[in-house]
Amino acid sequence: MSTLHPGQLVMVDIEGTSLSAETAAFLREYRIRAVCLFRKNLGTEAEVRKLVADLREVMGPKSLIGIDQEGGSVIRATFLPQAPAAMALGAVGDEALAEQVGAGVARGLRSLGINWNFAPVLDVNNNPANPVIGERSFGEDPALVTRLAGAWMRGSLREGVACCVKHFPGHGDTHVDSHHALPTVDKSLAELEALELIPFRALADEAPAVMTAHIVYPQLDSEHPATLSKAVLGGVLRGALGYQGVVITDALMMKAVHERYGHARAAVLALAAGADMPLAQGSRAEQAAAIAAIGAALASGELDEGALAQACARIDALAARFPALPGHYHPRQREADEALMRDAWARGLVALAGAQAPAKGTRLRVITQQSVASDGVSEAGLTAGDVEALFEGFDDVEFALLPDLSALRPDDLPQDGRFTVLVSNQRLRYGADARRCRPDLHLVLWNPYQVLDVPAPSVVTWGYATGALEAMHDWLEGRVTATAHAPVRLDVCNGV
Repeated sequence: MSTLHPGQLVMVDIEGTSLSAETAAFLREYRIRAVCLFRKNLGTEAEVRKLVADLREVMGPKSLIGIDQEGGSVIRATFLPQAPAAMALGAVGDEALAEQVGAGVARGLRSLGINWNFAPVLDVNNNPANPVIGERSFGEDPALVTRLAGAWMRGSLREGVACCVKHFPGHGDTHVDSHHALPTVDKSLAELEALELIPFRALADEAPAVMTAHIVYPQLDSEHPATLSKAVLGGVLRGALGYQGVVITDALMMKAVHERYGHARAAVLALAAGADMPLAQGSRAEQAAAIAAIGAALASGELDEGALAQACARIDALAARFPALPGHYHPRQREADEALMRDAWARGLVALAGAQAPAKGTRLRVITQQSVASDGVSEAGLTAGDVEALFEGFDDVEFALLPDLSALRPDDLPQDGRFTVLVSNQRLRYGADARRCRPDLHLVLWNPYQVLDVPAPSVVTWGYATGALEAMHDWLEGRVTATAHAPVRLDVCNGV
């Protein structure tokens, strides 16, 4: 009879900002040792520390407590020093800075007892229409991605937090978000080796964990997405790349997988394909069903007990190397990390097409979106009030608040002598009508590829965290210059 417990192979999510008795009992009953925290779980810093401590007490010394703390728009613990987006670091191009930022992120997480960060992103973003990666990538050059992501990861590992590079074998050339549908990338293995796989191959010996992509690569496997594909995980990742670390799936609740395979079946298929740990979110009943399906597949012989024992050993080794121990964030170190992140955001500012800040006495009209809700991947965008604060140093500012900037039309920009500043606080690309719009200045506070939609002098921040806003505020008031260089091509409109 097998002594392997399927719950040891599964990562789940939980409800609430504290550990309820019911959830604790569930974790104990199914011997679960891995939990991913999301925005819904993060209350105050003290509450998070208590939650993490309670989870470790229930799950034991081999606990793995994960989170998405990439930087930029994907930061769950917003009370910690907020790191710049990967593409902001790509704009700076400084390996030492990337390593310092990765270390700073890890120090904050480690102080909470979190020991696994699902970062950095190794996707090479070479598709401007990509709706989900974009500025989360370090750039479109695989050598730059490798260099900076490797440095970021080394900083994190040095500070005692496991990294998880993602999304294998590459999510940078999609135009569909796998949270909502199943993308396809029709490339041969040779084409993937020439671009997407370069960072994964280069960092395979250093990355302690890899997260899979819910993408079909029909020339490798015409039936299954990479997460569930033996050809991709077994043949390419384990075989061709020789990867020996932990392989975790992206969330199986994402529509790209869930609508086609169901939660429980997908967990079995992922393990059969070569993954070590399915990320099985959902209700307790759904999580229990996934664990039960793994147990049944193990009993029937569909899943090989020896292979699952190896998977469990890899996960054990990860937990032993990066224990989820409570830490302390010394106030002076925290202050230094805050300064580090602010400096990194400021260094990443990019000005295009001769963008210059308006003079203080200029009569301004600022156009922005009223509010921007979270899409479940990124945090909520800036409110209009946050945008208004950028212009507090100007005396004559008229604000025009639109419900949806992606539907921008020329009629939204009156030509009455005011200097028009278009401030993009949302992620979607603009519609076709935006090409006929002529703002005097375009401030892009999130998706850099919006520059391609509006022919105007532009400044790109790569994100909207506090450090990005401070940098933009300082640029508008002439205290900093934007001297970085975009790590992706932003040169379609007006030669910018």
